[in-house]
Amino acid sequence: MTQIDYYLATISPFTYLAGTELEAITARHGASITYRPFDIMACFARTGGTPPKDRHPNRQVYRLQDMERRAKRLGKPLNLKPAHFPTNMAPSSYALIAAQNAGGGDLGALAHSFPRAVWAEDRDIAQDDVIRDLLEQAGFDPGLADSGLLTGAETYAANLEAAIEAGVFGSPFYVVGEQRFWGQDRLEDLDLHLAGKL
Repeated sequence: MTQIDYYLATISPFTYLAGTELEAITARHGASITYRPFDIMACFARTGGTPPKDRHPNRQVYRLQDMERRAKRLGKPLNLKPAHFPTNMAPSSYALIAAQNAGGGDLGALAHSFPRAVWAEDRDIAQDDVIRDLLEQAGFDPGLADSGLLTGAETYAANLEAAIEAGVFGSPFYVVGEQRFWGQDRLEDLDLHLAGKL
């Protein structure tokens, strides 16, 4: 079975725009996903990236225009100035890690729910009640928000190191063996790769 390492930042707008297309692709090809939430800001610092707020105004304007166009193409609601961005992504990342370890729910739905909460619902994914609600909606025990915090913190840190080692520099990022795919707009390439066409 082909293994996909999915590196994601739970506050990334482009992770939100990716939706659950990855899950649909892997289902078609019988592949499996390991969700690896990681600290995108620390990744930027170590790979030559710049946080959005520190980018040149030309880049900031283009980023917002591109996000808006893509959201319209996908029919997804998008607030270009969300009330809770940026926010601490560690608690939601720990919850995703705990849910993956526990099993029993829909990980794809949960992974998508965090950035959707930021970019479409104006919710703060650093808040315990929001995390509990999203866990429950995806079929997980809301108590996972409080369990495994040490394991979550350790895995979150390890995911950053694994991301750097794998050549990751943004989110969403998909790694299949030596092949790397950056951005929700490369999901079609990932699909073709899994089909043996790229």
